Amino acid sequence: MTGQWLELADGVFARRYQELDLTVGLVCGTDRALVIDTRGDAVQGAELAAAVRELTSLPLAVAITHAHFDHCFGTSAFVSPTTPIYAYQGCRDTLRATAEAQRAEWSEYYRARGEPAVAEALGTAEIVSPDTEVTAPLGVELGGRRVTLLHPGLGHTDHDLAVHVPDARVVFAGDLVEHGAPPDFGDALPLEWPAAVEALLALDVTTLVPGHGDPMSRAEASEQHRELTAIAELYRSVATGDLDVEAAVAASPYPEDTTRTALRVR
Repeated sequence: MTGQWLELADGVFARRYQELDLTVGLVCGTDRALVIDTRGDAVQGAELAAAVRELTSLPLAVAITHAHFDHCFGTSAFVSPTTPIYAYQGCRDTLRATAEAQRAEWSEYYRARGEPAVAEALGTAEIVSPDTEVTAPLGVELGGRRVTLLHPGLGHTDHDLAVHVPDARVVFAGDLVEHGAPPDFGDALPLEWPAAVEALLALDVTTLVPGHGDPMSRAEASEQHRELTAIAELYRSVATGDLDVEAAVAASPYPEDTTRTALRVR
């Protein structure tokens, strides 16, 4: 399925895809537009780039929320001498260290699902490293609108980047929050994750855009914060021996497989 734009505020858009329930973003000023995440391969990136051009002809910048393939393997479609590609420190090194393993794992997934064309596109996608590392909250002027790129803390990964659009009261949160499914704990830091979401909720926002799923209200994100806090408490209890794994799984707000991944056990 091709994507569908959702206008969240004037010049602020989320684009939703059925594939992996992915959500990407676009924020337009008067001088420049910021693309938030680039999808999972060159074909998907090109589709997104064309869709962006249906909305704006402005010069572009790109922000990558983290180094997982579905959020950044499509970046080659946006490369130009005038397009900065932002990511938080650590994203570039993680991408270099894990890209081939991600490519192998997910190419096999798509082949097994009977989608060889997607597997081929992923297998041949050019991996583009971010060229501008964010090390502290960074304001980016888009013309009549200033957005802030920030790292709210360790969570889904150790290098999550969020994009705050203050005048629209919107934050693009990447996979720090997820709507419609449990969060992915594969590379997560369960003890620290609740604080990262709490930092997002401390912003003056009414809408949190997840990396997967529909845009979320503060109440929905607060409920996920409660769930992540419960997971952190279970993780801590298992680590200290106060609770065994099976009891933790039974007490979890998430399904067994998700919980075992969060607890780092099988």
